[in-house]
Amino acid sequence: MNDFTWIFLAALGLMTGIELWLSLRQGRYVQSHRGNVPDAFSSQVELSAHQKAADYTVAKGKLNRVENVLGALLLLIWTLAGGLALLSDIWQSMGWSDMMTGVGFILSFFIIGTLIELPLSWYKTFVLEQRFGFNRNTLPLFLSDVVKETLLMVIIGAPLIWGALWLMEGTGEYWWLYLWGALMGVSLLMMWAYPAFISPLFNKFTPLEDVKLKERVEGLLARCGFKSQGIYVMDGSRRSGHGNAYFTGLGNNKRIVFFDTLLNTLNEDQIEAVLAHELGHFRRKHVVKNMGVMALLSLIGLAVLGWASAESWFYTGLGVTTQSNAMALVLFMLVIPVFSFFLHPMMTALSRKYEFEADDYAASVSSSEHLIQALVALYQENASTLTPDPLVSSIYDSHPPASLRIAHLQAGRA
Repeated sequence: MNDFTWIFLAALGLMTGIELWLSLRQGRYVQSHRGNVPDAFSSQVELSAHQKAADYTVAKGKLNRVENVLGALLLLIWTLAGGLALLSDIWQSMGWSDMMTGVGFILSFFIIGTLIELPLSWYKTFVLEQRFGFNRNTLPLFLSDVVKETLLMVIIGAPLIWGALWLMEGTGEYWWLYLWGALMGVSLLMMWAYPAFISPLFNKFTPLEDVKLKERVEGLLARCGFKSQGIYVMDGSRRSGHGNAYFTGLGNNKRIVFFDTLLNTLNEDQIEAVLAHELGHFRRKHVVKNMGVMALLSLIGLAVLGWASAESWFYTGLGVTTQSNAMALVLFMLVIPVFSFFLHPMMTALSRKYEFEADDYAASVSSSEHLIQALVALYQENASTLTPDPLVSSIYDSHPPASLRIAHLQAGRA
C-alpha cells in the first residue's frame, strides 16, 4: 500500500457514503410526500398513480443501495484483494504473446463482469419491474440478450482492444493522444452504424404505418428543416411497459424511433410535441456540444492515464505488481468512475440546461400545452415520481423534475 492506495480508498469511501446518504434521503423525501398529489398535478394525476410512483422510486432506491455496496466491494476485490493480479497470472501462464495475452485478459475481465452482474439484472427485471407491472420480458429473451451482448463484446471488442494495445505499444510517449484520436473515430463510426446494424439484433423496427401520424411527423420535420432516413416503431413492449422516443444515428443515417408503448400512451398532438422536444436537441446543437464535452474529458482522462501508467505507484497502489498496457487500461476503467463521480453535479446542470432549451424549441414549433400533457402522461406511465428530493435530483437527474419543466413551459407561454 502507498499514498495512492489511501487516496483511492478515501475517494471510494466518500463516493459510496454520499451515494448511500443521497439514496436514503431520496427515499425519505418521496415517502413523506406520498400521501398527496402536488397541487400542480392534482387535476391530472390520481392519488393511486402518485403513490405507485413513490413506491417504485423507493424500491429502486433500495436496489440501488445494494448495487452501490456490492459495486464498491467488487472494486476492492478486483484491485486490493488481488482479483486482477490473479486473472493476469492465469493469462500469463498460457505463454502467449504480450498482445494476445493483453486482449484475452481484458476481454475475460469484461465477460466475468457481465456474469457477476447477471443476478442483480435478473432481479431488477423479473422481481422489481414485475412487481410494478412493467416487465414484459421472458427468461429465454433475457438470456438471448445476454448471449448476444457477450458475442458482440468479443466480436467488436477484440479488434478494438488489439488496436488500443498496439497504439500504446508502438506510438511512443504520446500514445494516449493517438489512442484518443482513434477512440473519437470509433465513436463516430458506432454512432453511424448502431441503428442499422446493432440495434436490430435486439429489437424489431418497422416503418411507422399510421398514415395520419406519419403526415403529422413529416410536417413537423419539414418545418424544422430536419432530414431523417425514416420514422420507425420499436417493439419496446417485448421487454418493458416503459415508453420512450429517441433519435439515433449520425449524418445521413439518422432515424426517429418511437417505442410502441409510447404510441399507445400519447395522442397525436402529444407525440408531435415530444418529437419537437427531441428535434430541439439537434437544432440547438446539443448532440455536438455533448460530443465536444466528452471528447475533452476523454482527452484529459487519457492524458492522466498516459502519465500514471508509467509510474509504479499506480499499479502497486491498486494491488498489482505486473505493469502492462492491458493492466493499465483495466485499472483506469475501474478507478476513473470513483474520481469522476464528483463531476456529476456539473454534468447534470449542463444536461438540464439542454432540456429546458429543447422544451423552449418544442414550444416554438409545436405546442407547450401538448408537451405539458405529454410530460404528465409519461411520468404516470413510467411511474416517475413527481416529488424527488431537490438535492438528489440536482445531482443525479439529467432531466429537471416535472414541476420545474412544466413551470418553465408555463412561464414561457405567459
